[in-house]
This record gives sequence, C-alpha cells and structure tokens, in this order.
Amino acid sequence: MKKDIAYYMRRLYRQKLTTTSGGNISTKKGNSIFITPSGIDKGEMQIEQIAEINQEGDIIKSPYQLSTETPMHLSIYKSRPDVCAIVHAHPPYATAFASSSKKLDSNLTSEGRLILGEIAFAKYALMGTQELANIVAKSSEHSNVILMENHGIIALGRNLLEAFDRLEVIEFTAKMNYITATLNIGKPLKQEQINEIDKMNSSSK
Repeated sequence: MKKDIAYYMRRLYRQKLTTTSGGNISTKKGNSIFITPSGIDKGEMQIEQIAEINQEGDIIKSPYQLSTETPMHLSIYKSRPDVCAIVHAHPPYATAFASSSKKLDSNLTSEGRLILGEIAFAKYALMGTQELANIVAKSSEHSNVILMENHGIIALGRNLLEAFDRLEVIEFTAKMNYITATLNIGKPLKQEQINEIDKMNSSSK
C-alpha cells in the first residue's frame, strides 16, 4: 500500500495535477491508514516516507511530520466507511472553478457523469483545521468528488486507482467546461441521458 501511495503521488506530479509541496494521498486497510508526509518533494515520493497511523490519528510509524490534512482524511473515513482511498490535489483548471462562483458541470460528457456523478462543494475553512475536516467530511456524504472553496479538489474511491481516476477526470471535465464556455458551444447531456448513466452507475455497485 505504501508503494502504491508513493507511485500515485509521483504520478500526480508528473501529470501536473499538483505542485511539489501540494496535495496528499491516503489509503485505509483494517484499522491502519497510510498517508503521505508533509514537507517532502511530491515528485520524488518514496515508499519509506509514507506514514502509518490508526483511525484515531495515533502514529504507528512516521519518519516525517504527518500531512497537515490528516484530520480531513480521518474525518472522511469516519463519515464514509465504504471509502478506502483519498486523493487531494490542486489541478489548475478544477481548482480555478473551486476558486470562482461558476458551477463545474459534470454533464458535458457521459464519462464525466459516470465517473464523477454530482460534484460537491465545500465552503472555505483554513487548511489543516478540524473545521475544514468537518466541512469536507459532511460534503463527502453526498459525493465522491469535492471542490474545496479557494483550495483544491478531493476525490474518494474504493481503491487508489478509482480515487486517482476521479481526480484526473474532474480536471479533464474542468478543461471541457472552460473550452465550451469560452467558445460558447456547451451542450450538456439531457436529463433522460443523465438518468440512463446514473442507472448504469447504480447497477455496477
């Protein structure tokens, strides 16, 4: 699990979905949570740098300072027992929507609707605080992808691939929103088409 976390963090950086100092990733297995540290180059993340804590936040093994967003990860896992992986990053297009009053529409493509569903929005609170953790955890009850106001994006999944995929797709969707709005050519899915996709999504769970 540590190997996978380090791999996906390096991949986030290579895909320009986060910065050297930004973002964090965690996975849950049993009572253990594995999470990226703070203050480490995200583009060079290594297995031995990943921390292990329990679901109460007590450190089992951590060679470095824990991620400042550890309370947010813990709160989401408590609110969503089905979630086993969390990816938080600052992809530029999606984060631009998180920092604006314009809605990010997941209904421009069938893939966007299938993978993202309804995108949640979490009101601003200072990074690393329990207040932010509580707000985002509440938002996670209704969505697997959350825009964090003036901050970034958080994506949830049953595994790391699913969470990473959702974060990558929301950035792609944000680009689509920007392009279609700029060219004034947006044509979202119709409601009956959305219903078909949502039914497909429900049957696959």
